[in-house]
Amino acid sequence: MRCASVRPGRRTSRTAFFEDAIDPEDPLLGFAPYRHKAPRANSITPERQRAFIAALAASGIVTQAARSIGASMEALYKLRHLPGAEGFSAAWDMAIGRGMMRLEDCALERAIRGEERPVVSRGEVVASWTRHDTQLMLFLLRQRLPHRYGDTRRDPRPGDPLYERIRAEIEAEYPSLEEVRASIRAKVAGLRAQVEARAATGNGALEE
Repeated sequence: MRCASVRPGRRTSRTAFFEDAIDPEDPLLGFAPYRHKAPRANSITPERQRAFIAALAASGIVTQAARSIGASMEALYKLRHLPGAEGFSAAWDMAIGRGMMRLEDCALERAIRGEERPVVSRGEVVASWTRHDTQLMLFLLRQRLPHRYGDTRRDPRPGDPLYERIRAEIEAEYPSLEEVRASIRAKVAGLRAQVEARAATGNGALEE
């Protein structure tokens, strides 16, 4: 979703946000919307209800989806609980579920790929290293493979045999912290040597 406002957090106008075209064939949008008996200019019409559900499924964030149709949270929650809005309410829950699936996929990707962290020397970024979040890995393993990593009797902590077994399996696939630090020190030392050589010879370019 793209916002044309210079202060998107403050905007609720329908024109402040732009959403991709809604696929009319998406089963999520096939719900029976609430129909106002005497609709007003600011009523949340069936079209706006479907636009809200589409935005909610795309972002997983209720406030953002509400902004996309220019409706207040109060009005949406009030509409959701009206008699006759059962279809809208069910679609709301399904859209949240779809957003949560996307969030889970993002967390899994982050756990596998890690997060790039910069290495700064003398005020300049000279290298980077990949940090893997062990706690996130453990959580996802317990959720995805409970028969192997889950334990309903306790939440394993450092020192617990289950925790140590899982950590050992993870560490066997990724470099240790000392290996990462050694690699960083080697890169920094190499770059520092290039800087010193450049200063000595007057050459203004670093070697790749």
